[in-house]
Amino acid sequence: MCSLRALLLGSFLLCLVTAPAGTSFAGPPFLTDDPEPVDFKHWEAYLFSTVDAMRKQTDVMGPALEFNVGALPNLQLHLIIPMAYASPADAPSAYGLGDIEFGVKYRFIQETDHWPMVGIFPMIEIPTGDAGRGLGNGQAWWRLPLWLQKSWGSWTTYGGVGYVINPAPRQQNYWFGGWLLQRDLSQRLTLGGEIFAQGKSSDEIRSFALLNLGGFFKITPNFQLLFSGGRTFAGGRHTIGYLGLYWTGGLGKRTNIHTEPKALNPFLLRQE
Repeated sequence: MCSLRALLLGSFLLCLVTAPAGTSFAGPPFLTDDPEPVDFKHWEAYLFSTVDAMRKQTDVMGPALEFNVGALPNLQLHLIIPMAYASPADAPSAYGLGDIEFGVKYRFIQETDHWPMVGIFPMIEIPTGDAGRGLGNGQAWWRLPLWLQKSWGSWTTYGGVGYVINPAPRQQNYWFGGWLLQRDLSQRLTLGGEIFAQGKSSDEIRSFALLNLGGFFKITPNFQLLFSGGRTFAGGRHTIGYLGLYWTGGLGKRTNIHTEPKALNPFLLRQE
């Protein structure tokens, strides 16, 4: 418990001054995402930081801004503008604008008593970060996932699989996937855990699998604190953390927050 608290506190402090080039969280504060878009004519915003500590490098993202809006029924537009910090063991550290992420989440099957909701969330990473300094990919790349979700009572589970297309030099296309289970412990607190894995993403980078625990605490109906921390148990070595603030509202009218925030967060994890 003490090590997890230290990780989350460190992530928050890094949020004030830094940000990672290659870390990827998907449905804040987790890597796994869900198929539920922001409600039509509603919006949500995140101010957050992530940290990915590896054996030979530490990457931080922060401060980073994520914005999602329900542009049409069942359709969400998504944007992340991050600052990035890379600290390799054998080269100077660098800090600056990272790759900007744009995506569209579309739910094409609604949840029923017997069937889960299903949606897609294609995203493009726009190469605005300086690849020569380790702050970006150098070329545009795409993330193409399919997500499912089912809820019952105070429990919710979601997950899915996806494929990354990355044409940059020395990079590879690869599969990724994850599954998460969470529970509303009270009207204010929700906790969950996920298993997430991805394949080899470059000529040198190993595949990995990790366990991640986290949740969100509702401070007001429209404002939440998000947090998570985890480590790999197979493949490349990572210790990760996420800490963020979340706001939501309606376009022209007040609205109450969802049971949990919906979003995505950027970039897939870099490995050692």
